[in-house]
Amino acid sequence: MSDTINAPAGGSESGTAGKALTGHTGAGTAPETRGRTTIADNVVEKIAGMATREVPGIHSLGSGMARTLGAVTDKVPGGRPSMSRGVKVEVGERQAAVDLDVVVEYGVAIVDVAGDVRTSVITSVERMTGLEVVEVNITVDDVHLADEEDGGEGEGRVQ
Repeated sequence: MSDTINAPAGGSESGTAGKALTGHTGAGTAPETRGRTTIADNVVEKIAGMATREVPGIHSLGSGMARTLGAVTDKVPGGRPSMSRGVKVEVGERQAAVDLDVVVEYGVAIVDVAGDVRTSVITSVERMTGLEVVEVNITVDDVHLADEEDGGEGEGRVQ
């Protein structure tokens, strides 16, 4: 015969000292079920941005204007590149949706790179956050050519 008393969550009954209480809180519950975890949108944006940048064939993230402004702020002393540039997310309690603006390298198969990006983003976000990624929408904004200059500081035609 057990001395366990079923008490309502967060409550206890008087005169139960020394007896185990079961419910949704307290010493008798698993630690992972005590409390609530909230994951901010910018956390998911950074994870998705890093996962996208790791895929071969991705040159950069962001649409034209975002890349231009980002290139300027990246060059400011003490400035750091934004890991969430070109990434937008919607985060719910159990699910997330991701929208990406990317620039691919010239010569890569865009369909293959997009598939690799989806796999990388879904795997990383789900593993790190526990959220189910319901969709990853990718917009290819540009193709980077090898002879294009990224920062405008390369050699010109005339010296």
